[in-house]
Amino acid sequence: IGIAPQGLITFISKGWGGRTSDKYLTENCGVLDNLLPGDSVLADRGFTISGSVGMYCARLEIPAFTRGRPQLAPSAVEATRKLANVRIHVERVIGLVRRKYTILKSTIPSELLVARDGTNTGLDKIVLVCAALTNLSAPIVPFG
Repeated sequence: IGIAPQGLITFISKGWGGRTSDKYLTENCGVLDNLLPGDSVLADRGFTISGSVGMYCARLEIPAFTRGRPQLAPSAVEATRKLANVRIHVERVIGLVRRKYTILKSTIPSELLVARDGTNTGLDKIVLVCAALTNLSAPIVPFG
């Protein structure tokens, strides 16, 4: 999922199988193709896609960690705090979509997992509509 700083959903990938790694999915779902120079991609520690993100002149933002040191440097603490504030908004948007559209919480019939038109499964279409309706709703990320 791609989310703009204002909280709008800007990208939804198609569904992938449960054994697909996060790295493979990110590098192959198309989200990176939408990056512009200077964009930021938020990721967790150990998510090694900096080379892929860098090819688009974008930045991979990962929270700092102590890695054997007793504490973080003050600049790293501040940068991690700012990242955490942005990540909260991302989690709020994802949580809103999950809570608001109960169809996403229910058991999905297997026929919705097959692409009948050759491009999108029924589930992909449902998720896309839920994301679009979320974008048309009142924003949950404060402006300013």
